Amino acid sequence: MSETLTAGPSDLSTSLSHRRVLVVIGALMLGMFLAALDGTVVSTALPTIVGDLHGASHLSWVVTAYLLTSTVSTPLWGKLGDQFGRKFFFQASIVIFLVGSALSGLSHTMLELILFRAIQGLGAGGLMVGAQTIIGDVVSPRDRGRYSGYFMGMFGVTTVIGPLIGGVFVDSIGWRWIFYINIPIGAVALVVTAVALPGALSRIHRVIDYLGSALLAMSATALVLFASLGGTTYPWTSPFIIGLGVAGVALAVAFLYAERRAVDPVIPLRLFSNSVFNAAGAIGFVIGFAMYGALTFLPLFLQEVKGVSAIQSGVRLFPMMGGLFVASVGSGLLVARTGRYKVFPVVGTALTTIGLYLMSLIGVSTGAWTMAAYMAVFGLGLGLVMSVLIVAVQNAVPYEELGTATSGTTFFRMIGGSFGTAIFGTIYASLLLTNILHALHLTSVPTGLHINADDPSAIHHLPAAVQAGVIEGIAHTVHTVFLIGVPIAFVAFLLSWTLPELELRKSIRATEPTEGLGVPAPRTSLGEVQLILERAASRENRREL
Repeated sequence: MSETLTAGPSDLSTSLSHRRVLVVIGALMLGMFLAALDGTVVSTALPTIVGDLHGASHLSWVVTAYLLTSTVSTPLWGKLGDQFGRKFFFQASIVIFLVGSALSGLSHTMLELILFRAIQGLGAGGLMVGAQTIIGDVVSPRDRGRYSGYFMGMFGVTTVIGPLIGGVFVDSIGWRWIFYINIPIGAVALVVTAVALPGALSRIHRVIDYLGSALLAMSATALVLFASLGGTTYPWTSPFIIGLGVAGVALAVAFLYAERRAVDPVIPLRLFSNSVFNAAGAIGFVIGFAMYGALTFLPLFLQEVKGVSAIQSGVRLFPMMGGLFVASVGSGLLVARTGRYKVFPVVGTALTTIGLYLMSLIGVSTGAWTMAAYMAVFGLGLGLVMSVLIVAVQNAVPYEELGTATSGTTFFRMIGGSFGTAIFGTIYASLLLTNILHALHLTSVPTGLHINADDPSAIHHLPAAVQAGVIEGIAHTVHTVFLIGVPIAFVAFLLSWTLPELELRKSIRATEPTEGLGVPAPRTSLGEVQLILERAASRENRREL
């Protein structure tokens, strides 16, 4: 007979063998892999997709549609799992994701692809939240760190290698297979979760916060579009972008007012009185801001300044991936062994700040090994922060709000990533031409000279003297972007000191879980007495009894 987990007498893990828990976690990691991969795998395929489907004017929406729906849907997925049971909704998110993947691969126009990517993103939001929450149903907070480390390490690594995988697929079997490959992987995850996960959809009548969900979705949509389109598709001062920003804030205020009156709010405002939830959300927002900004410009630097291909740039990011994975897994194991977690966000945000500063020093003449060391420091910092925050939040909230709190923390990190990518992109775009002209000792672009820094191959076909100036200008701009990221990461370091350190529970929850994964079962007073007697019989004076 296989060994069973011993997190506590009342835990679901006592009824799941260690082998079965590992199978469940493997299936959850497949779901996380799919969601994280499709956030970045499309980037290197976009030029080929535009050439095939045309519609270059809608290019940015292929990425924005996925980011938007995955971000907006996360709080709702978490709440529905808490109310009705997580197994059903995790499987539903897999199905939605696979449908979106199949349709994306079959797209014949750019508008079709954008719509189907939005469907994909909707499922991805459920995959990310479900994977991080269901682990809280089968493993206690004290032991959860070791598994959360694998989850977040894989999330970070997959985010980085996505462009590499996309480049390989485009060059070998075609861009449509970056979507088709999801189908067999997702099918395995669906079958394994169906067999290994206990639980069924709750039949208990519950009140769904439709108004709060709608206001939150509209506010997040406006803010993500504000961050994604501002400074790129539209100027920051355009009425459309200003309107999005104002609408996002106004809808957020309306959401807070609606939540005060809701019977069962999608994000209970009492969570914001939890100091662990507040600190983790703030740290996650700032770290997401810095992380996604850096991950956007490292491949760009490698391709445009160092002149390597998209696939080679992905390979050169391995030191960052290695640092992130080692730190995520290592910190998780140490949290499980020591029961302490605060030191890791503090050290991690410090290393992230140092790593960003080191990467601001890179230039045209920086060697490959030096860059690898700088990226490894940055990756180690990120790995020490990401997984520990989720464990801290899940330990600090009641079991009945596990999904809501997890999705809230994930939501803030994703919103931070949206803002980071947008603002760093705007800084890059606003400084690039000035820096290139300064490097060329010019005051304006000469007639007949076309500088397209978005096309690395075009840059390296310029005349030698012009090419050197353009590369120097791009390198200086990326240097500035990383340097601006240093004080932002330092803010995360300061916030990490505000994270309270609570004792990690050795049981999943104070009361016994049900077979519904996240659905508390109603009991009569007689049932409560029976439960108390059963617990006493299992813990006290067993030999005498």
